[in-house]
Amino acid sequence: MPMKIKSAYPLTTLAALTSCALLGSIPAMAQMAGVTDSRIAMVTLYPASATVERVTKVTAGSKKLTFACLPAALDMQSLAVSADASVRLGELAVLNEAREAVPACDGTPVDARIQELEDKKALLTAESEGIDMATGYLRGFTPGKTNSSTVSAPDPKNLSAISDALRRAGQEALTRQHQIDRQQEALDSALKPLLAQRSRLLAGRARVVSVSITLDAPREAEVRLSYQINGPGWAPTYRALLDTHASKLKVERQAQVAQATGEDWLGVPMRLSTGQPRHGTTGPQPTPWQIGIAEPLAEGGMVRPMALMAAPAPAMRSVLKTADESTPMPSFDVSVFNNAFATEFAVPQRMDVPSSGQRVTIGLGSQEVTVALLARTTPLADASAWLVAELAQPEGVWPRGPLQLYRDGAYVGTDTLQSPSKGMLSMSFGRDELVTVRVEPQKDMRGTAGFVGSRAQRTVERAYTVQNRHTTPVSLQVLEASPVAVNEKVGVETTFTPQPQATSWNEQPGIVMWSMNLDAGKTARFTAAYAIGYPKDARLQESR
Repeated sequence: MPMKIKSAYPLTTLAALTSCALLGSIPAMAQMAGVTDSRIAMVTLYPASATVERVTKVTAGSKKLTFACLPAALDMQSLAVSADASVRLGELAVLNEAREAVPACDGTPVDARIQELEDKKALLTAESEGIDMATGYLRGFTPGKTNSSTVSAPDPKNLSAISDALRRAGQEALTRQHQIDRQQEALDSALKPLLAQRSRLLAGRARVVSVSITLDAPREAEVRLSYQINGPGWAPTYRALLDTHASKLKVERQAQVAQATGEDWLGVPMRLSTGQPRHGTTGPQPTPWQIGIAEPLAEGGMVRPMALMAAPAPAMRSVLKTADESTPMPSFDVSVFNNAFATEFAVPQRMDVPSSGQRVTIGLGSQEVTVALLARTTPLADASAWLVAELAQPEGVWPRGPLQLYRDGAYVGTDTLQSPSKGMLSMSFGRDELVTVRVEPQKDMRGTAGFVGSRAQRTVERAYTVQNRHTTPVSLQVLEASPVAVNEKVGVETTFTPQPQATSWNEQPGIVMWSMNLDAGKTARFTAAYAIGYPKDARLQESR
């Protein structure tokens, strides 16, 4: 028989309590008067920041509206308000306050789900307590525990039926209790991450910003508020799938998006931009280059003239390398809008990006192109050949980013997509084991030359042999670093066999490149000889 629960309070008392609760909430409701619900109409995401545009509707005759619960980290200087042509906009006021002071901002998107699960758990708890009461009552009939003063002994004629009924009732109660325990465990498991998420969301929103705008709206209209916020960002990633048989390369482009602004972006339109609004607006100006005569060093600190002249070269190379590595790479394409100074990519679907730092991957399409395949080797550094695919730079912006490489369906590793050189992209797909490279022992000889041996001379000879073990010809590139004089007293004479196609490969002085088509089963030999002359009393300084 279902149990009937009688309220401890009369209906008049409950009504009075409800009225008090409503009256108590009136000040809070009045405090939030004028606050309007707004939605995110667009997020434009940059590599290290975002522009968020919110929109709301105002009714005819509105004189003021407030955008509440905005993230405290927004850039106050970037606030911009716009509206339909019929709306006149007045002053703008910004208030930064504790979240608890604004009741409308005290909720999170997971509150409804948490409340639903907690209600289910409360129902199960009530049922469990009811079962405890029932089983406690049944235990009062257990033989040996019956209190003769309160419960009379059952009629022996009915004893069997009563025992069977008690057994079934107890079994059903204990079975149901076990099911309730399992359901409560499942609810606890579902609640735990939601409670953690709510705590995280509230922790990231200890303070909130409200933007109040005075206006005159003669008719219903839309008002838009945009602001910049630091921290969110996106980064490009790539997957390159090479088909060596067809010389085809498919490049898939993706973007990884993450944000922890304190507001979840749920179902928002999004654009990814290559712009850098946080990197300043003015470039550096040149400073005067002044040259004078240095004071001579003390006798004990004199340095040999050759060392003084040769030492700056490595330092200069180091500075140039650091400057190149720190140069910001342009950032990068689904629907592509090539503006004059930046490229934007419109994501076709609405995106959910929670404010948890979780990375969300967005597909930005793919391109399939025909590539030139070649075997490239630098024998002096590594006696191996590497399979390289070269392609003309595709349309659009291709920023530097991590690259996953697949050759004929097999994963070969990861690399970094470099910025194009002379309009060409180059990707390496691992070793080419069917192109063998052999390095012959280097010859390094020293002697004297000139009038009565006034100059020293060093001669270096190198030789490499490359064999193509493929059944088809390969396009071969052999790279060699030749000496480059950085002092007028040092002279270098070079002799190459065969003659290289470039002596400044990729605009790097001294990097020699031999290029040729090597037929199947054929072998090619490459030699380089260097004669280096310098003053006899000087010491050569080398850097690589």
